[in-house]
Amino acid sequence: MSARIEILPDRIVVWNGNTDKRGAISPEYYAAIIEATQKAQETHIRSVILTSEGDFFCAGGNLNELIARSTLPEQERRNRIENLNTVIRAIRNCPVPVIAAVEGGAAGAGLSIMLACDMVVAAQGAKFIAAYVKAGLVPDGGLTSALARAIPRQLSMEMCLMAKPVTSDRFAELGVVNALTPAGGAREEAHAVADRLAKGPRVAQQVIRGLVADAYERSEAEQLAAERNEMARAAGADEAAEGIAAFLEKRTPQFP
Repeated sequence: MSARIEILPDRIVVWNGNTDKRGAISPEYYAAIIEATQKAQETHIRSVILTSEGDFFCAGGNLNELIARSTLPEQERRNRIENLNTVIRAIRNCPVPVIAAVEGGAAGAGLSIMLACDMVVAAQGAKFIAAYVKAGLVPDGGLTSALARAIPRQLSMEMCLMAKPVTSDRFAELGVVNALTPAGGAREEAHAVADRLAKGPRVAQQVIRGLVADAYERSEAEQLAAERNEMARAAGADEAAEGIAAFLEKRTPQFP
């Protein structure tokens, strides 16, 4: 099985099961991610975790598949790449936070998928690679956009022009990786993050997630207006009533 979904009481885990090919992408993996983000519309779901059955998060595209694709008309090649874009958009537009639990590393489209997530937990020693140039190809899946948001331009150039790997330790220093774990510990830590999210206010988290994501595209004036409107709404909602009361009463909030 190249991909599967595990539905838990407050989260969904997407498992990349393509272990014999270092988690190479597959249509089944794409479909599992999209299905998970759709199921996340249900109010009891508080997060989605993307991980791998094996010791490597996702190695990106299968080169044999790319060879076969080279014989297709260019429009058909665009259509195949658009399938990846659909997955990236699904992650970005998911109504709850998406966490990547990374063992081993991520490469190519796997790196695009990881960077589309809201938070990244990675094992020490994991490596992140954009090696398209080695095959005479160029990044896709929004990778250049994601790198531009996440790391300095010069490092992005080094990764994409020279296919130089970056370690999880370096990404952690830059803030791309939220938590480092010993090898084999990324999934457990990702669940710990999901546990914390599950105790928070769902609607407020959803709004915050959207505000942070949209801030990269909006002008300062647009962002000020968006924050004003959302804060005005939140201040009159049940979550704020409980959160403020709990703070004043020095107790743990029990959000609705």
